[in-house]
Amino acid sequence: MAHPAETRDKVRRAYVFDRLSLELAAVKVGVSYGTASRWKAAASEQGDDWDKAQAAQLMAGGAIEDIGRQMLAGLVIQYQSSMEELTKDSKLNPTIKVQLLASLADAFNKTISASKRLLPETSELATAMEVMQNLATFVRQRYPQHANAFTEILEPFGEELGKTYG
Repeated sequence: MAHPAETRDKVRRAYVFDRLSLELAAVKVGVSYGTASRWKAAASEQGDDWDKAQAAQLMAGGAIEDIGRQMLAGLVIQYQSSMEELTKDSKLNPTIKVQLLASLADAFNKTISASKRLLPETSELATAMEVMQNLATFVRQRYPQHANAFTEILEPFGEELGKTYG
């Protein structure tokens, strides 16, 4: 099915300016990930690199503190997206899944550690994020039937945490 150019532009804006993962940008606009991926690749071939545009937009935000906050916001979005994918993929080898979860936790810890040096308020945010991470693990292990509802609530609550601590 052909989509109008404005739909492609909405995906690009969600990816570049809202810093959503391509998967989340596609869902937000209502197109398949494959379609969004093809649009991104085609744009890159024509000289419109969405990743570079996203990085430029991030850097244009201002001071190092702003970049640190955006880095943390990006981590939260990517963390959530990755957790959703790992939770949904029932065919993934358990050993691989554990390795991916360990890698995700390591990236989370390193980003939080680096951001503490940039942002004094990050210590409070790091604590809040750790609590959220522990809650996500708790829900996934003890109440897997509620994982979808929890995921639905997690993104807007993450924004609230950002307002409160960031």
